Amino acid sequence: MPLALHLLALAVFAQGTSEFMLSGLVPDIAHDLGVSVPAAGALTSAFAIGMIVGAPLMAVLAARWSRRAALFGSLSVFLLAHVVGAVTGDYGVLLATRVVAALANAGFLAVALATAASMVGPEAKGRATSILLGGTTLACVVGVPGGALLGQFLGWRAAFWAVALICVPALVAVVRSVPAGAGTRVGARAELAALRSPRLLTVLLLGALVNGATFCTFTYLAPVATEVTRLGAGWVPVLLALFGLGSFAGVSAAGRLSDTYPMRVLVLGGSALLLGWILFALLAGNTTATLVLALVQGGLSFAVGSTLIAQALYAASGAPTLAGGLATAALNVGAALGPWAGGLAIGGGLGYRGVPGVSALLVTLAFVVTCVARVVRGRAGGGATDEAVVAS
Repeated sequence: MPLALHLLALAVFAQGTSEFMLSGLVPDIAHDLGVSVPAAGALTSAFAIGMIVGAPLMAVLAARWSRRAALFGSLSVFLLAHVVGAVTGDYGVLLATRVVAALANAGFLAVALATAASMVGPEAKGRATSILLGGTTLACVVGVPGGALLGQFLGWRAAFWAVALICVPALVAVVRSVPAGAGTRVGARAELAALRSPRLLTVLLLGALVNGATFCTFTYLAPVATEVTRLGAGWVPVLLALFGLGSFAGVSAAGRLSDTYPMRVLVLGGSALLLGWILFALLAGNTTATLVLALVQGGLSFAVGSTLIAQALYAASGAPTLAGGLATAALNVGAALGPWAGGLAIGGGLGYRGVPGVSALLVTLAFVVTCVARVVRGRAGGGATDEAVVAS
């Protein structure tokens, strides 16, 4: 794989760290800026909304530029947003920087996915995608805990400065490694034509459901561990690290398998993922099962999820930037849907043990969508070789 691809993953690492690090910084931000904890927590929601709205929008806008210009511009804006966030003393300004950073992040990731696919052979998009998404999983394992430690010892602003500094070598890499004319400028109308693909829309819906299942349990993993498994608070970082390590392993494995055997990864991996969430719901009170399943489910979730992203790029090869943007939006819709659904289960009396059960339900819905899509395509005369979901 090209070195430039790994350097793009460094930028994705910085962006993933920024997206998730506020979970450990909210109390300090609230105290420093003189706002309530819920108001500080809204900074995370602002970033998520910016990603959902910005991904397809920025993808269409970026289609008019060369990929190097789009990558450099979006990453520069992302860096500057964190510099402003690190120095401001005004909550409103900080909130605005989170929205701007999310828009820039969405634009960068959409173009980076298309650029990664163009750097490799036509049958290696899955592996290229896995390297980029490896930056996100490493952010969960290393970046988020590192940001929390920086916030604890040096203040929350240090975490913002760290994210900005990590972006600098990635900016240099974009200038030196991505050709000025990389990619073909595609008009917005041509990119939007990709929305007519039923296969693409199906893959995006599957991605949202699978990612929703992932973040449903991941969001509440700490209280599941302490309230259901009865682990001490000191075990929570270990559990999160196991989930993150599993995620990195899953992305890496999918990168080697998803291009050649996409159906096997999705069907077998999806079935194992569903079984795992069911077992988690049943065995959450057992310490060994909880630790093992955190590792396994992290791996399966990201293996299936990254394969679906690669399939989105295959499904819209004529509009790769928009496909990357829509995939980014779909993942963030899932990241918002999952915790909301898990919260409904908790508030509805199922308790924290019901959270993995909701994850199982979301994966079940993904299988239902797959079956319905195949039936519809079959009745429309798609035939067995024109698969509704993935190309084998």
